[in-house]
Amino acid sequence: MNKAAITGIGGYVPDHVLSNKDLEKIVDTTDEWIISRTGIKERRILNDSKKATSYLAIKAAKNLIKKKKLNPESIDLVIVATITPDLPVAATAPYVASQIGAKNAFAYDLQAACSGFLYGMSSAVSYINSGRYKKVLLIGADKMSSIVDYKDRATCVIFGDGGGAVLFEKSKNNFGWEDEFFRSNGEERMALKIKAGGSLFPTSSESYNNGWHNIYQDGKTVFKYAVSEMSYVTEQIFKRNNLNNENVNFLVPHQANKRIIDATIKRINLSEEKVLMNISKYGNTTAATIPLLLHDYESKFKLGDSLVFSAFGGGFTWGSSYLTWAY
Repeated sequence: MNKAAITGIGGYVPDHVLSNKDLEKIVDTTDEWIISRTGIKERRILNDSKKATSYLAIKAAKNLIKKKKLNPESIDLVIVATITPDLPVAATAPYVASQIGAKNAFAYDLQAACSGFLYGMSSAVSYINSGRYKKVLLIGADKMSSIVDYKDRATCVIFGDGGGAVLFEKSKNNFGWEDEFFRSNGEERMALKIKAGGSLFPTSSESYNNGWHNIYQDGKTVFKYAVSEMSYVTEQIFKRNNLNNENVNFLVPHQANKRIIDATIKRINLSEEKVLMNISKYGNTTAATIPLLLHDYESKFKLGDSLVFSAFGGGFTWGSSYLTWAY
């Protein structure tokens, strides 16, 4: 049985650039401080209050459709991984599917924070392997600027906006999805969250006045956990599949913080030139980081290349997977 594989990629980032120098004028920080602690030099911002996450997702999907010359009516399923849906109740994915012409697809959102796209890949693979669906469009998109407090230097320097998309189909060869190792720990969910807007803390004047509608991060806890767990799951994928610096072509890590990525590659003893990074240009676009990496580096991939993915996100959620490139 042929494996489920990525057969197409699309991506989109807004034109507006928010540099570290720009942030120096808004909050108490410096370009040097941001780069040394995160590796980020600038990020893209969807600087239009009338445009939401769906705009990013639609743009990324249309980019894929155009490149692949895909008939959108042939898409069976659209999954949108996001933590910034257009609306709290109405899922974003059905709207995206409608707008790109995927009228024969069913659609839903997936929320696993920065691990959302990685978890979505597993879901897409399962749908393809079931034999019931032939084409699954997976999109990772987040308008993080909509939930960031630009007076909070702990978070405003980190996040940017963007969207990326991949198409999963049955492989025409022996390459595709090989293995995955995912984990989660809900006991630490309060370390990275938006406090208000859910059933635990419904939106109120108190929540608004306290800024609980913006993203909050306990930086030390998140960093410690991310370094430990993202490194561990990536190491397990290496061990389970007899992977090493010689036979792995690329590590595709979530772009949260360059220091977290550096700790991961040190643990698995992987050469730095094999590690894909664009964090300096985009910052952390949450569910969009991994597909944007694939979009930016697509021309480097060759048939049969070994790619290892890894991510860590709020919840806490984290995992690693292994895929061989099918085109």
